[in-house]
Amino acid sequence: MPLFKRKPFDLAKPPEDLEPSDLVYQVRFTKEIFRDYQEYLNRINLYRQRVWMCKSTGKSNLTYEEAMVMEKNAIQKVQQLPNDLVAPALRIIQFSMLSLRDLADLVTKKLQKDLFVGAELYGKKDDGLYPCRVLKIVENGVGKMQYEVALLGENKKITENAILHGEDLVWKKTPFNRKILKSFIRESTCRSIPWVLHEKLAQKHGISTDLPEELRSKFFLQGGQLVNRTKKRKNENRNNVGEANGESGKSKRNKGETGKPDASKEENNQPEDEPVKYPIDDLLVKPGPDDPLFTDRPSPSRDFNVPMDCIGDLLMVWDFCSSFSRVLNLWPFSLEDFENAICHKDSNLVLIVETHSALLRILIKDDGEYSLALQNKKRKSKISLITWTEYVCDFLEMINVTELCSCMTTIKRGHYGLLDANAKLGILRELVCHALETDLIRGKLDDLIEQRRALGATVRGEALEYARKKREEKEQLKGESNGLEVKENSMESTGSNPHMAENGEENGDMVEEVISSRQSNAFVNSRKQLNGQSKRGEKQKLDLKVEAENITNSNEKEAQKQLTGEKKEDQEKKSKEKREQRKEYFKREMEKRSIRTNPLGKDRDYNRYWWFRRDGRIFVESSDSKQWGYYCAKEEVDALMSSLNPKGERERALQQQLEKFYPRISLELQKRSKDLAQKIALEEAVLRRSTRVRAPPRENPANAFLKYVNKWKED
Repeated sequence: MPLFKRKPFDLAKPPEDLEPSDLVYQVRFTKEIFRDYQEYLNRINLYRQRVWMCKSTGKSNLTYEEAMVMEKNAIQKVQQLPNDLVAPALRIIQFSMLSLRDLADLVTKKLQKDLFVGAELYGKKDDGLYPCRVLKIVENGVGKMQYEVALLGENKKITENAILHGEDLVWKKTPFNRKILKSFIRESTCRSIPWVLHEKLAQKHGISTDLPEELRSKFFLQGGQLVNRTKKRKNENRNNVGEANGESGKSKRNKGETGKPDASKEENNQPEDEPVKYPIDDLLVKPGPDDPLFTDRPSPSRDFNVPMDCIGDLLMVWDFCSSFSRVLNLWPFSLEDFENAICHKDSNLVLIVETHSALLRILIKDDGEYSLALQNKKRKSKISLITWTEYVCDFLEMINVTELCSCMTTIKRGHYGLLDANAKLGILRELVCHALETDLIRGKLDDLIEQRRALGATVRGEALEYARKKREEKEQLKGESNGLEVKENSMESTGSNPHMAENGEENGDMVEEVISSRQSNAFVNSRKQLNGQSKRGEKQKLDLKVEAENITNSNEKEAQKQLTGEKKEDQEKKSKEKREQRKEYFKREMEKRSIRTNPLGKDRDYNRYWWFRRDGRIFVESSDSKQWGYYCAKEEVDALMSSLNPKGERERALQQQLEKFYPRISLELQKRSKDLAQKIALEEAVLRRSTRVRAPPRENPANAFLKYVNKWKED
């Protein structure tokens, strides 16, 4: 059975007191039976998650059904292992302490030496290598094994028999490989390192289940299971310490400042549950005390005009026609108009005729199967309001779908409008599927992909350029700060007043001249005194002058800094605004070149949420695609977002997508609400008129689809 998070998973037991007439739900691949649909749905959703692991191959990230199929195929391959090699392989596996890979390599090496009856190999004879088959194992008295083999010719016919030694035989192709052996080891054992065979399997092949002496010091058998002695001692010591202290180690850590254990933790020395790392699977999320107050999820509206089982086709056809309207030369129309046109009983409704004609023209231009069929019938390439049904019938004959071919009689009689919505949308769905395969649509898709790539490259280039400029500015600022530091250090080393050094040099020269003249000592002393007084006076004057210059310079620098700072702030604001504008521009351009519409996400029950930019509503699709609904008011979207639990993986992703597109969604919904209010007001105005002057049906806003005109129609 597949493993759930590397652990065995128990299937649900059948309900008790089940009567043959009871209605139940059964899982196809596990045969589980449920009475409650919600339980059945939860179990199916769990099986669809990629959290399962194949027990035989060890491959993970699979659904339950994928793991089960893989396990079945692996078991079939394992059963192909020759019976003569099973027992020797099991003897090597029993109580081995090697890893799975090393054990598989060891078994492969040892089994390649063991030959068995029926093995096909190559035998060396007369300096040649011939294909042969082992017929009998012969023992000689020397202790070496000899084998009686049959040499094979063409079509594996026996040409002659011979007796060869073991070293003269070479495997043609080993009947096993490492992958098969790994699956064989997993299937044969109930425990790993040491690997222990299933008890019944060991008894069947006569393999001992007694522990070897080298393992008895580490393990022992208890209740038919192998127990690790060291782990058991640690658990016993931990329990003894907890009993002696009256509390477990984890309960000590949960004490508050008062020294008493936390009342919220479990009593009786039970270990504390490990904290859960969110987000996790939505079905595993449990309500917590720190959860915010989630609102009730609003029920979506289901007032569709077409049947519920064809809403998906309606949305698909409309989205395709809207996305490729330029290529189809089809003037865009709203989803409501398209839905009303599908339900209308008029056989030559312009919106329906133009939609079919645009799709058929794409098939004709492709020069494919449909174009050849028209050439054989000698049809004209121009589709008109009168002949469009003939082209539709030719298309139905080409695809030969039984359900749709039954509608051909009604269409040929000119009663297309009498077809039910399922048949109309079925024909359009097939037309869209064939149109998607044409060179014209594929070429358009290729162009859109190239344009998106070019836009992406431009965005990345601008981001790199902006990062480069920022880096250069930082390096420039760093260099300027280093230069200022060097200048300040040099000023400190030479003194605060540069004129002092010049005066000192001049006075020193004067003293040297006086000394060189060898005047009297009195004259020298008087000269020194006079020089000292003049020095002090000049020093004071220069200090005052330097201080005044420093003050004026500092004020000028501060004013300059303020001006430059303001300029920089203005420049940064402008550059930031430009970057935001560029981002918005690239977003809009990317959206114009959208290739397909993807769902916004899923909720905890796997319901999908769709948002079409050309409609504004948020559609809700059930997990089985049988139920559809929609939200058409901003308040409903707000309530939906408030009901999502971000602890779940799916609802967290859905909430992020809704927040991302919330401004546009709310704007579209508000616009839709205004349009609906105007339509209702116009309808009421029409109803209030007297019967004599009442407006004709085409002027009623509800019948706007009747006034559709294809402004992009080909001439």
